[in-house]
Order: sequence, then structure tokens, then C-alpha cells
Amino acid sequence: MANAANIFELFRKIESERAAANGPITAIVAGLGNPGREYTFTRHNSGFLAIDYIAAHIGVSVDRAKFGALVREAALGGERVLLLKPQTYMNRSGDAVGAAVSFYKLPPERVFVLCDDVSLPVGTVRIRAKGSSGGQKGLRSIIEALGTEEFPRIKLGVGDKPAPEWDLADWVLSTFDAHDRELMTAAFGRAYEALPLLLKGDFAAAQSRYNG
Repeated sequence: MANAANIFELFRKIESERAAANGPITAIVAGLGNPGREYTFTRHNSGFLAIDYIAAHIGVSVDRAKFGALVREAALGGERVLLLKPQTYMNRSGDAVGAAVSFYKLPPERVFVLCDDVSLPVGTVRIRAKGSSGGQKGLRSIIEALGTEEFPRIKLGVGDKPAPEWDLADWVLSTFDAHDRELMTAAFGRAYEALPLLLKGDFAAAQSRYNG
């Protein structure tokens, strides 16, 4: 019976993903970062890296140019979403996100943003339904573009600068060492697993299971 139950669950998942593939875009999942090979594995590009992780697990590549971003439509959590990586540099992330929101006529609560956070230890995940930018310039730009702070975000901890004399810009543009890469990969996995719950609006369950 267990095998039969698993088979029916698989069929339900296939049908759900098939329906999502043919439906309208219901949400935008945007990862923040800076374009350019020199920034690829920096702390500030954690949002980009998270999107790449999610795309790889779905089986797509985020490589189509639109809205001043790289995008790809994908089925996630039984919905059809737009994965988006702004190519406008961090402090103008709102240009790309705002253009996509306007095109698909989505409310702010259907925009899910993944970004780095220096106030959290490396590999920490913090899911929030809304909030201020907390000094993160990409979030600030999106808040300005959407005219509201009320959009969900998944903050990915990249750690604070190791000493007071470090320049913050230099720190966020530094790369992860091997140990921190492992921690961040685990964080990307938790973000990916949390998204289906967030798409359903179940923030309490997502926060309970994946914050930390």
C-alpha cells in the first residue's frame, strides 16, 4: 500500500507541475547580486547563487534576458513562477523587479526576494513576510520601486566583517572559503524547500522549519 500511495503522490505532483507549466505567472522569485564574473562567488551575490541552486534543482537555467535581468519561467510548488536575477547592479535591483511586477501585474506579496545579510551568521536563513531594508541596498531599491516594504524576503546570512577596520564594501565583495561555501549551500537548500510553503502563504510553517 505504501508503494501505491507513493505512486499516486508522484502522479499528483506530475499533474500539478504540468498545470503550473501551462498557467499564468503567479509569483516572482528574485535573487539579488551583481552581474560580472568577478562577483560570482562573493557574499553579496548570495541571492544570485540561491537562484542558481533553485534553478539547478528544478532543471532549468536562468539565462533569458528580459526586464534588465536574466529570467526563466519555472514550475515551483505547483505554481508557475518567474526566477529573476537583476543585471542592474545591487543598488538598482528595483528597476528590474519593478519592471517584472508591472508586466505581470502582481501584488508586492507575490514578490519573493533572496538576498545576503551581514547581520546574520554565515549559512543562517531568516524568512520575513515584510520589513525594512536593514541597510541592504538591493532591498532598499526594491522598496522604492514597489512603494512598499510589504513583500516577502529570505535573508541569507553571510557573516559580519571580521574586524572593525574592515570596509563593509570590501567584506561583502569578498569570496567564501570552502567551509563557508558548504554552509551557504545548505542555506540555499533550506530556502528552496521553504519556497513552496511561502508560495502557499504559510509563513509560520516556513519560518518554524527553515529559519536558523
